[in-house]
Amino acid sequence: MKNINKTYLVISILLLIVEIIIALFVNDQFIRPIFGDYLASILLFYMIATFSKISENKIALITLLISYTIEILQYIHILELLHLDKIKILNIVLGNSFSWTDMLAYTLGILTVLLIHNHKKLQ
Repeated sequence: MKNINKTYLVISILLLIVEIIIALFVNDQFIRPIFGDYLASILLFYMIATFSKISENKIALITLLISYTIEILQYIHILELLHLDKIKILNIVLGNSFSWTDMLAYTLGILTVLLIHNHKKLQ
């Protein structure tokens, strides 16, 4: 447990709670689909950073690659191709429709994290 960044773990848990609340109780055209994806990329960044010693820039790149890959898999309807589209949890976790807005939300989420971390380094 020495390799766990406790601060990042707490941030991850808090973001996960917010994401669950959004998923369960918010059904609108901005918070859930756009802000939720924005937070999801930040959550993924901190989840990876919790257990990793690689640089934050590399974690940001990995996070974007994962996020973009999932979005591209939505574009090709991977769950339908694999006959897994009836499994609700997979539809929730992986999503089921491609959106350029989602790509932008992921990118802005990671840019936010990088701005925060680079600002800290400058102080």
